[in-house]
Amino acid sequence: MPNAEVLTMSDSPAQIAKDMAPANGRRPDDIALLFEGVSMVFPDGTQALDRVDLAIRPGEFVSLVGPSGCGKSTLLRLAAGLETQTAGDIWVDRDSLGYTFQDATLLPWRKVLPNVELLMELRGFDPAERRRIAQEQIELVGLTGFENHYPRRLSGGMKMRASLARSLALNPAVFLFDEPFGALDEITRERLNDELIALYIRQQFTGLFVTHSIPEAVYLSSRVVVMSRRPGHIVASFDIAFPEPRGPELRYTSRFAEICGEISLALRKAMEG
Repeated sequence: MPNAEVLTMSDSPAQIAKDMAPANGRRPDDIALLFEGVSMVFPDGTQALDRVDLAIRPGEFVSLVGPSGCGKSTLLRLAAGLETQTAGDIWVDRDSLGYTFQDATLLPWRKVLPNVELLMELRGFDPAERRRIAQEQIELVGLTGFENHYPRRLSGGMKMRASLARSLALNPAVFLFDEPFGALDEITRERLNDELIALYIRQQFTGLFVTHSIPEAVYLSSRVVVMSRRPGHIVASFDIAFPEPRGPELRYTSRFAEICGEISLALRKAMEG
């Protein structure tokens, strides 16, 4: 994240993507995730997305905000290969991709440690190696001592920590977050925001984060992208920078409130447009 405390309205998303688009089908080194003219129409005829252009540089943490049903989660599913777009192109290295869903999606019959090992197990990691890595990630997310607990014994925040640890175990270059903290209480959510920032700084991944909370988006991100109502397309992009590390007191500053207000206005216009 940049160090200057400023907010600027970016060039149009389409122009950004055009400037960074692959030449002759080859990816420039300064793109980690690219959506180029991406549209999505579901089999029932619902058009979720309309010509989305979005380019994310390595190390950026970008949040998507927009009206409910505008296609934010659909973009993440397309990036992960869980759905296939009906038009346009997507570039991302899916061999180095992490994904955290709205629900922690832990296997209820597995304890925390084997849940964190799951993706490594599916990829054929040596048992001793995956146990070592899983233990490191459990410690990193603050779940040491809960390795032998079943998910039903964990709080919502602890379940989400376990889900993060499971994805982090593969050391993804790009991490997709589909509103992972939306169902949590405000205090837990803010604490996990702080922990996610610490993980981002330590792991140096590229993040694409879906949220309905503008304050959460501003607090976490180096850029906030606003989507229109369905069919979703990008209508505004805001570059955000605050000094690192970011702390809870940032949320109570006048500058933070000002930034949230500008993005809220853009979102309101997107909902009315």
